[in-house]
Amino acid sequence: MIEVGIIMGSKSDLPVMQEAAVMLREFGIEFEMTVVSAHRTPERMFDYGREAHKRGLKVIIAGAGGAAHLPGMMASITPLPVIGVPIKSSNSIDGWDSILSILQMPGGIPVATVALNGAKNAGILAASIIGAANPLILDKLIAYKESLKNKVLETAIEMEKNN
Repeated sequence: MIEVGIIMGSKSDLPVMQEAAVMLREFGIEFEMTVVSAHRTPERMFDYGREAHKRGLKVIIAGAGGAAHLPGMMASITPLPVIGVPIKSSNSIDGWDSILSILQMPGGIPVATVALNGAKNAGILAASIIGAANPLILDKLIAYKESLKNKVLETAIEMEKNN
């Protein structure tokens, strides 16, 4: 069953947004990925947001560059948690326009926002949300974090050997 929707404003966002897909695959979470433009296909955006929970989705990851309205607009029309990924695009003001457009949401319309081009973390956050109610995913998250710790410890040991 598909639990996460990964949407983006245009195909040019795909290289960044694929990182969320990589993480979801690692945790064994099924997802769908598509283009939904807040500005060029608003009807598609409204349909997607209003129907997502009815189709079984539990989380939406929305990436956008420039004015980056997609995550906030999606959050305004869906009852699901939305994770916003600001993307540094070709028309971006060094990414700040995207960051602020997603981060500065009005009270009542939350969007969990990750770092600029931070789709990897968006995938991990989506897994954490799902893992709160799914022990299998939770166990995979625990193992993933343990592997991060082990990598750091291995690096520390290697560096200390070379001193």
